Parts: sequence; structure tokens; C-alpha cells
Amino acid sequence: MTINHIQTVLIIGSGTMGQQIGFQCAISGFDVTMYDISKDALEKALERMGKLSKHLIRAGQLTEDGAAAAFKRIRTTTDAQTAGEKADFVSESVPEDPKLKGRVFAQFNEICPPHAIFTTNTSSLIPSMFAEATGRPDRFAAFHFHDTRVTKIVDIMPHPGTSPETVAMIKDFAGRIGQVPIMLKKENFGYVFNAMLMELFKAAQTLAANDVASVEDIDRAWMGVMHTLMGPFGIMDSIGIDTVWKITDYWAKIVKNPQQIANAAFMKPYVDRGDLGEKTGRGFYEYPHPVYGKPDFVA
Repeated sequence: MTINHIQTVLIIGSGTMGQQIGFQCAISGFDVTMYDISKDALEKALERMGKLSKHLIRAGQLTEDGAAAAFKRIRTTTDAQTAGEKADFVSESVPEDPKLKGRVFAQFNEICPPHAIFTTNTSSLIPSMFAEATGRPDRFAAFHFHDTRVTKIVDIMPHPGTSPETVAMIKDFAGRIGQVPIMLKKENFGYVFNAMLMELFKAAQTLAANDVASVEDIDRAWMGVMHTLMGPFGIMDSIGIDTVWKITDYWAKIVKNPQQIANAAFMKPYVDRGDLGEKTGRGFYEYPHPVYGKPDFVA
């Protein structure tokens, strides 16, 4: 199998990252199947991909014709058999739970063709935690995306059983969809950038959970010193508070650290209210015009 054999990409999970990965593959010429257990989630995904296409058009990164052609390559389904039967390359973006990811991959291992490569977009886990459950550990690795609107950086992280051919194929695929791969030599929780980012999140959450400073002032401090467009809580909003909470809560339960448990508890009310950040219009800030975007926020 060569890169030219990859025609159809299956995206499992139609959340924020599933949408971005799927659309990037579609504008790069691949047929894309978006799978989710919720029809409503798929409908929202298409709506948000429409907004993503407009953003790329305004930025001069995509033409109207290119966007129209991309949407013709995208289909959605809640039927796993239909989703997987012709897949050549699979990208999974379901919640950060290794047991859930293992069950999902095991299900699609029975459906997808034997040659299909499986990848996980996990933000905080490592592939060896559920590699065997995929049924094809030699054709499985982590292939992690960041926000495709602002960066082309992707992480490729094999586990000890990933074949060199699979690593090479994923690297070639990254190039075909216009991404810049960061090649990890071994498994590392959080890859490279996320390993640093999660430490920033943990520090910001600790400051807020312990009522040392407000969310706004914590972001203001970071933005004012580092001259960034947003602070740690603004970044959490862009990722999705539910996603960040799941990661925080998962590790809090694993390490049983009181402060990390408190950090997860600090974020949980936002999740319970459905205030998940940019994607819901409200999180730590209100969107589409968050106060941290105003010229006088730091000044």
C-alpha cells in the first residue's frame, strides 16, 4: 500500500477537531466520511464546517470553488458499517477515555478493510494504552492535530508496535493535506506542544481554583507579558472547556492529587451549564466578541 491508495478518510467523532480534520482532508482532495452516533451532532458539524470554510476564504486560504468542491466530497452517517466499509485511513476524535477509544476502534476493526490505517487524535493519552484493542496495532499510531485555523503543525507518535511503514505512510499523508509533522521518537503524554500547554493550563486553573486572581486577570497577566492574542483561559475556550475538563478530571483521578481534583471541580460547573467555550458562544468568555479581544483588555 502506498499513499496513492488512500482515497477515503473516515473521521470518527464530529466534534471540533473531527470537523477541522475532516474539512482539511476534503479540501486536500480526499473523500471524507464523518461518523458520529448523533445525527444532531453531524448536522451541527456541517454547519460549523461551513463557518470554517468562510473563515478560510476570508483569510485567502481557500476559494469559493474549492470550498464547494470540498463539501461535495464530505458525507455524514450514523451507521458504522456504511462509515467504515470503504475507509483507507481513519482519524478518531472521541472523548479522552482509553476504554472508550479501544471499544470504538475494536468495532471499526471488524468493519474497515484490512489495509486501513488507524490513527487517534488523542490530546493527552498515548496510543499503547489501547493499541491492542484496535485489532491492528502495527497499523496504528497517534496523529494529533492542533487548531487548523491557525497552525499546520501535527504530531505523529507511534507506539512500540507501530510498523515503520505505517509511520512513513502517516507522514506522507500529513504532507498531502498540507500539514507539518512533528515526529516523536517515543511515546510521551501530551506530545510536544501539548505537554507544555497542559502545564500552563494546570497553573492557570490552580490560580483560579484557589481564588488567587480572576480568570480575566490571569489571562491579562499572560497576554501582557508574553504579548499573545489570548491567555490560557481563552485558549481553553477555543479548545472546548468540556475537552479540557475531561483531560483534567481524568488525570486528577489517576494521580489523586488534591489540587488537580480541585482544578477539575473548578471547571465542572461550566460543563454542567453547557458553557463550553467558543463553540457554544459562552465559556470563560462570551463569543463571538470576547473581552480579551478588545484593544484595552491588557492596557
